[in-house]
Amino acid sequence: MTKKDTIKIAGVENHVRVDSRILEERIQKAVEDGCRHIEVTAEGQHGIGGRLWRAHDEPVKVDVLGTSGQRLGSMGFANTTIQAFGPASDDVGWLNAGAKIIVHGNATNGVANAMAQGRIYIGGNIGARGMTMTKYNPRFEPPELWVFGKVGDSFAEFMAGGIAVICGAGAEEEKNVLGYRPCVGMVGGKIFFRGSQEAYSSSDARLVTELPDFEWEWLKQNLTTFLEAIGKQYLFEQLAEKREDWRLLIARKPSEKPARLIRPMAKFKQEVWENELGRGGLIGDLSSLDRSPIDMIPTGALRRYVPTWENGKYAPPCQAACPTGIPVQKRWELIRKGHLEEAVNLALEYTPFPAAVCGYLCPNLCMQNCTRNLVNLEPVNVALLGKASLEAKEPRPRPRTGKKVAVVGGGAAGLSVAWQLWLAGHETVMIESQKRLGGKIADAIPQSRIPSDVVEHEIGRLAKNIHKVHLGKPLTKEQFARFKSENDFVVIATGASRPRVLNIPGVEKSVSALEFLRQSKQNRAKTGEQIVIIGAGNVGCDAATEAFRLGAKSVVLIDVQEPASFGAERKQAEAAGAKFLWPRFTRAITDRGVELTDGEMLPADTVIVAVGDLPDLSFLPQNIATEKGFVVVDETYATSDPQVYAIGDVVRPGLLTDAIGAGRIAARSINDRLQGTDQTYDQLPPISQERVKLQYFDPRIRAFADTASCATNCASCGACRDCGLCEEICPQNAIFRRELPDGGFEYAVDEERCIGCGFCAGACPTGVWELLENKPLE
Repeated sequence: MTKKDTIKIAGVENHVRVDSRILEERIQKAVEDGCRHIEVTAEGQHGIGGRLWRAHDEPVKVDVLGTSGQRLGSMGFANTTIQAFGPASDDVGWLNAGAKIIVHGNATNGVANAMAQGRIYIGGNIGARGMTMTKYNPRFEPPELWVFGKVGDSFAEFMAGGIAVICGAGAEEEKNVLGYRPCVGMVGGKIFFRGSQEAYSSSDARLVTELPDFEWEWLKQNLTTFLEAIGKQYLFEQLAEKREDWRLLIARKPSEKPARLIRPMAKFKQEVWENELGRGGLIGDLSSLDRSPIDMIPTGALRRYVPTWENGKYAPPCQAACPTGIPVQKRWELIRKGHLEEAVNLALEYTPFPAAVCGYLCPNLCMQNCTRNLVNLEPVNVALLGKASLEAKEPRPRPRTGKKVAVVGGGAAGLSVAWQLWLAGHETVMIESQKRLGGKIADAIPQSRIPSDVVEHEIGRLAKNIHKVHLGKPLTKEQFARFKSENDFVVIATGASRPRVLNIPGVEKSVSALEFLRQSKQNRAKTGEQIVIIGAGNVGCDAATEAFRLGAKSVVLIDVQEPASFGAERKQAEAAGAKFLWPRFTRAITDRGVELTDGEMLPADTVIVAVGDLPDLSFLPQNIATEKGFVVVDETYATSDPQVYAIGDVVRPGLLTDAIGAGRIAARSINDRLQGTDQTYDQLPPISQERVKLQYFDPRIRAFADTASCATNCASCGACRDCGLCEEICPQNAIFRRELPDGGFEYAVDEERCIGCGFCAGACPTGVWELLENKPLE
């Protein structure tokens, strides 16, 4: 789609009205895709044309045919022109932030309500409460409302800025073209009108019957533009013929408003309080108790609510969602402070794969749980930080302890626990049946998802610090017993590499997805033109992408249920042209392809089975408990044998980051036992995301170019950014900042000044202030 294209969006589909929300999503999507002229056939939908910020500074035109619902152009942006070829319902241009809105007909109540910028042109009359509560920021042009006809009651109520022009066409003989009681509470702006107006709030506005020259010239110049917009330019001479027909109402300045008589408190007490409640009043004859007002003392112990600074009390949602436990927010904080290298290096304390996993392979649960998602802000891009971690400097391990741990399996889980134990000062031995370390990261995940040099770099960093034993064949029970006797602990991390077998005829004609991916990684796989993949999970999607790379023309993935695939794997398979079918049930695999239970034949040169893998536990002694083909562990990943731990897919299928996180937990438990300690590790509860204020961030940012912009836009949930806003906003000056002996800081509250108003908690961007109910008085 080019920016010149016009797209038509219908408000009715199959004789059913499209919901307002759905219609807006389609308009927003069209703008995001580059369309700059949109024609909407409306059927009473609300909010058409508002908030089209995705075009940035490029002009967008929205033509509305049919019947527009409420809030046409509400929260419109300065790049937007909205034209309704007919009447419009309530609140046209509500909270308008710069859009040009044209209505070729009447508009009902609330036109230009709370408008701040932009222009609204009405080709007919408007209803009550038009131009109310408008605003004016001197940095921008004032908001304008032009009405060809007349206006309803309560016009310009609480108007705080802007310009209104009421032509009064068709109302020449009426005495009040501005309706009943306009300008009540008006504090800014001005109103041009043609005709007469007998009733208006004279205490808030003053009437000018003879327009000054500069006002008349402005009116004539802009009247031409207005009439052209509504298609009535031929009436210019008629409307501008007599200067004396036009009047002007201007908001009075505070100094011009009549002073109000303020009754002193003592007089109020004597004339009202005692009169109503004293002798002869409601309770004066019934009680002789003191009826004098009680002084309000809302400080100290008498406060109902008490603000509490809870910096670092809760885990940010990103870190709480990361199975590896990487302190994502802390890394962004370091970057904000200019410590990019330290932020990059920090990841290696938690994972040996900061670039491979965080940068390429992880579905980024941290980003999925980013608080910014609550209001559709783009989550900060952790993948950028992950890729930058390729240059991380490895941390210095603790002094050698002389303790030995054998790790069986050199995949993500095994390398994670080995890395953590090496950092703790223990000697680790990797026992791997394959010729190289890395498991599925190295030999099965396609290069389309991760560059080979990234894998080689991070595995190389591990290999130079960890001793490896290459078996070259499956592990036996005797070898496992020997490794157990030679080491203080053994960790089982052999993964799941034994394909699940389908109980159908012809299954021997298929190839498992794992084997196919391994052959593909070595460019030894052969596919043919037509491929059918049984199982449409993420592994099946990887196989589909690779099949296309190897020359396949058609790839069909089938599943018995809606596919569980997601993320990059699903997107890449769909982009390559893969077709997903479900529910589909396989009867047999034949020389022609896959035969389904309903009799349909899916032709295939190659059939790939991707229905999951199981661990090979043939080497395990009988004293290690298993269940349904997986090893049973406790919360520290210890097995029923206290000397043996198990982690990764040998325990349960999961993500790479799950396996890496399990390695951290197991290593921590082993280290505690080797050191003779019994430490507890309290898991901080995640902060309630509703406490974090996202109004401070620019919603127009849809992508981040670098780590610095990510760090700036991190909401820093639950961690004070030392902005000082709470200190500035406190009406009692009760909040103050103080330095701590360790070089840190904290914000504290002076109880004798604080009134428990909650301004601090309400304004805090990061949610570190909590307003709690005070302890009851004894």
